[in-house]
Amino acid sequence: MSRNSYIPIPVFDTLEEVIDQYKTIYADDNPHQIISQWLDHCFAHTKVTLPPFAVKDYQMALNFLYSYRGSTDTFGAYRRDLERLLQWSWFVCQQSFLKNKREDIESFIEFCLKPPKRWISLKKVARFKKDKSEKVPNPEWRPFEAHVSKKDHKVGITPDKNKYKFSQSALKVMFNILSSFYNFLLQEQVVQVNPFVLIRQKSKFLQREAKTQVIRRLSNEQWETVINVAKDKAAQNPSHERTVFILSCLFGMYLRISELAASSRWTPTMGDFFKDAEGHWWFKTIGKGNKARQIAVSDAMLNALKRYRENYMKLSPLPSLNEKTPLISHLKNSNKPITNDGPIRNLVQQCFDQATDLLESEGKQEEAEGLRIATVHWLRHTGISEDVKRRPREHVRDDAGHSSGAITDRYIDVELRERARSAKDKTISL
Repeated sequence: MSRNSYIPIPVFDTLEEVIDQYKTIYADDNPHQIISQWLDHCFAHTKVTLPPFAVKDYQMALNFLYSYRGSTDTFGAYRRDLERLLQWSWFVCQQSFLKNKREDIESFIEFCLKPPKRWISLKKVARFKKDKSEKVPNPEWRPFEAHVSKKDHKVGITPDKNKYKFSQSALKVMFNILSSFYNFLLQEQVVQVNPFVLIRQKSKFLQREAKTQVIRRLSNEQWETVINVAKDKAAQNPSHERTVFILSCLFGMYLRISELAASSRWTPTMGDFFKDAEGHWWFKTIGKGNKARQIAVSDAMLNALKRYRENYMKLSPLPSLNEKTPLISHLKNSNKPITNDGPIRNLVQQCFDQATDLLESEGKQEEAEGLRIATVHWLRHTGISEDVKRRPREHVRDDAGHSSGAITDRYIDVELRERARSAKDKTISL
């Protein structure tokens, strides 16, 4: 098959499947044979002839991905960029990625900036799907995905392959991930250099941004409207007490939505709220990068917890020591933790939409337009931005799980506002 007609086929499945595959391969006396069988299975319904170096390449990539098995999100990012490199090296450059030199990597980056349309999808799909009793590659999967903003989607604008753009932030992440991969290969002594390090003129790919990064957050009025919408819904239907609590966690404890749902690394329970010897309440979680942290629980958050437990769960106001009740359960089964953040995301989005409609009906068009493009993650940003105004930066940093105070500093917008005000009266003609 010509490199100009090849349509990518996924070779790496979910984190769980990759872990199982890794263990199976290294429990066998002939790991190369198992890998070869897997690759043959992936490409069975294509006209592709796999290159002779595919088995070793796949094994090295698998070893690298397995080392990032501690976090589903991190694994997903590394798998995405590694898959792109593998597909390009095999079927465009037609050589092992172990042979890639600086000029090859530059060609790869240019390819990612403007991939062929047949490499781009218009929606996110599963990499593999069930076919009778086995999983097979999903023919609709592609390494790149065209998408539109939330605001554009709401007015009927659909993704367009002709308008696909590889963002600067995605490019920076890819540089870091694939550079880490080649450092791994260096340590394994299967390559002699890291070609990403050799790219001297990174500036022709990575643009320096002079502007201050904007923290996307809700205004005070937007947040108050959203939480009041949820409370009104709860007054009409007690099941929405769960919605009020979810919003409270996202805003009041800066939780990521993934930290509310059960996963292979963590199942949040009521017992994760605990009181220390001095009577202070804390919440423990496992977050991004598989990092554990303790979050100081405010009185307002504690009241939200009591309301949720009493009005919705019909439990005592506060959890008992090591209580195993799921933090967020399925609506139809209070003993079963929710394992997919999709339903949580939908609940929050419903509140956003209703709050947007309410603000519009009150003639607050600017507030409504701002909320229309908001995402669930903005609640975390909003909570941090509000708290950093009145709490010590180090306390907010630790509760948010930031790796450094520099990240927390991005949320300090008071100085920016003052800087803007002081510039108002500057003159040009003296």
